[in-house]
Amino acid sequence: MRPANIQAIARKEFFHLIRDFRSLYLAFILPIFLILLFGYALSLDVNNIRTVVVDHDNTSLSRDLINRLDASSYFEVIAVLPDQAEATKYLDNGQTIMAVVIPPQWTSDIRADREAAIQVLLDGSDPNFAGISRGYIIGFVENYNRFLFDDYLDRHGLGKRNPAIDARVRVWFNEDLDSRNFVVPGIIAVIIMIVAAMLTSLVIAREYENGTMETIKSLPIGAGEFLLGKGIPYFVIAMTDVMVAILMGQVLFGIVMKSSFWLMILATSLYVLVALSLGLFISVATKSQLVANQLAVMITYLPSLLLSDFVFPLENMPKVLQAVTRIIPATYYIDILNGLYLRGLGIDYLWQSFAVLALMLAVLAGANVVKLRKEGL
Repeated sequence: MRPANIQAIARKEFFHLIRDFRSLYLAFILPIFLILLFGYALSLDVNNIRTVVVDHDNTSLSRDLINRLDASSYFEVIAVLPDQAEATKYLDNGQTIMAVVIPPQWTSDIRADREAAIQVLLDGSDPNFAGISRGYIIGFVENYNRFLFDDYLDRHGLGKRNPAIDARVRVWFNEDLDSRNFVVPGIIAVIIMIVAAMLTSLVIAREYENGTMETIKSLPIGAGEFLLGKGIPYFVIAMTDVMVAILMGQVLFGIVMKSSFWLMILATSLYVLVALSLGLFISVATKSQLVANQLAVMITYLPSLLLSDFVFPLENMPKVLQAVTRIIPATYYIDILNGLYLRGLGIDYLWQSFAVLALMLAVLAGANVVKLRKEGL
């Protein structure tokens, strides 16, 4: 390895990079946009469920139920309607997610110790949202039942009774159950694939299309020097984007890393090198910028977004797709990010993910060198 050769190739690639507005956009503007988008606009939390109520009973107790429902952070009562037909219109038009119908004589049935039912209608267009909303309203009704039971005991002079089972739930790692604490660190894995893999998938293909690859083959440089020179500028850019993402996550969203910052740097460097090697291999194999770009999207960006346990849980996927996720680098990097950001883990618990990334790097780097040597470099 001759440092002068690596420096010359890296310098050439750097000057090409700063003259290409599209590459600069992907390298700097798009990552910042994704962090802001995922941090502010996209949320996996379910709050303020738009709710309409039809109150046929119209008593102080039914109004108390409506007020308690509206006071909950999970529900927002946007209208109290005169009949169920109006509630149906709200559901049909997508103006509401849930409709609650309180029947006539509801309070009388409660006071007479008879079963008093209320009807809940849910928009199931989004099954995940509807499922979470269903759980919330069931929990709300159970709490209100407990309130009514305590009131019944008090009215009969029996005093309050504690339930037989008292479940004291404590959430670890993400105490506030805020999806941002998971989403913002996870988007770093996608950003790296955009910067490192998608951009580098074009660099060697561009040399082939411009006809300069034959000139490069005639120079006294080795395949390893060529790959290092091509990858260094993008490694620097990717690490810069990661530093910006960490800073934005802490300043804008209050997401603080619980474990070692230097372990994060080590994991990120390893993952960036894997992404660079994957992008360079695509570039060498295709020799076409158009094909390389499309292939990079399919092989790097989309799997990192959809099949890495970032957006969709692996447990919910078919067994075949679960097997596919084991060859996606982002799966292991996101596992490390969760351990560092949320769980406060160290290398003792995360070494397996580190080892898999290191193995992927060795395989991809070796494949790149072998492929370039076959091309005559």
